[in-house]
Amino acid sequence: MTPQPSPLRADARRNRERILEAAVRAFSEKGADVPIDTIAKAAGVGSATLYRHFPTREALVEAAYRNELARVCDSAAELLADFPPDRAMRLWMDKFIDYLAAKHGMADALRAVVASGADPFAETLDKLGTAIGTLLRAGADAGLLRSDIDPFDVGFSLAGIALITSAPDQRERADRLLDLLLDGLRFGTGQ
Repeated sequence: MTPQPSPLRADARRNRERILEAAVRAFSEKGADVPIDTIAKAAGVGSATLYRHFPTREALVEAAYRNELARVCDSAAELLADFPPDRAMRLWMDKFIDYLAAKHGMADALRAVVASGADPFAETLDKLGTAIGTLLRAGADAGLLRSDIDPFDVGFSLAGIALITSAPDQRERADRLLDLLLDGLRFGTGQ
């Protein structure tokens, strides 16, 4: 049995989170070749601290991507705790579009990770399918969303919306398309 790594101290966890947030911003805004020292400085840590958490650029890119994926997927349950399921779905759609925009900005960095032999996308479809499925089931159980929708159809629809509205000046169009998609998810429920 392989020993599990010990949990990080609170300060180390905070440093790791700051590094990941800074990395997503840097890779999204400046591309794959942003200097690691720039990311460390933006996170408020030294380069040695960054390298203790992420020994290679590829490890940092992969962790940043997976962290963003987990954040958007985990938000489904959080939104359902605070909002009716149809509203939670619409708010989650916004988060997903923002996630795809960040991923688009990180495209070069992610390609470099894939070229190194890693697969940062291995769990993506399962995690997204679970999050969307959770929202759809809650909406169907409440009579607010259709019960015959495949979570992957919603995910691919969202990806299509993100693809055609990826420019910042297209956010208003994205919002209209997300509203239309939600209307389709409500169709026939009387909502």
